[in-house]
Amino acid sequence: MADEKEKIEVPAKFKKLVEEIEQMSVIDLAELVKILEEKFGVSAAPAMAVATAPVAAGEATEEKTSFNVMLTGIGEKKIDVIKAVRDITQLGLKEAKDMVDAAEKAPQAVKEGVKKEEAEEMKKKFEAAGAKVELK
Repeated sequence: MADEKEKIEVPAKFKKLVEEIEQMSVIDLAELVKILEEKFGVSAAPAMAVATAPVAAGEATEEKTSFNVMLTGIGEKKIDVIKAVRDITQLGLKEAKDMVDAAEKAPQAVKEGVKKEEAEEMKKKFEAAGAKVELK
């Protein structure tokens, strides 16, 4: 591992930061990563490519039973959409507003791993509030 450190060239503008991070304990590093993930809305987990096996001829494809409800647009009635988010997710007002604000910029997962009937019901509530929703 010492060889790896020697191979990695740290730009001068990051040297002090890297030195400070090197002095941190594993627990402190884990806490720092969690804080950065929450602050910037990102994940440090590596993106995993999901390979799907081709369906052999004659095999019936399984119907999808679990859906992710994605808020893709909020429309004109932002307050109604916030109310719908609160109703569906049981989030507080601030958290629901933050999710709706974020959905103006990029699709947001409202709920994941939801049964088809429940996902369809959520979609109806959002559409009634003027929002655009995708089930994935």
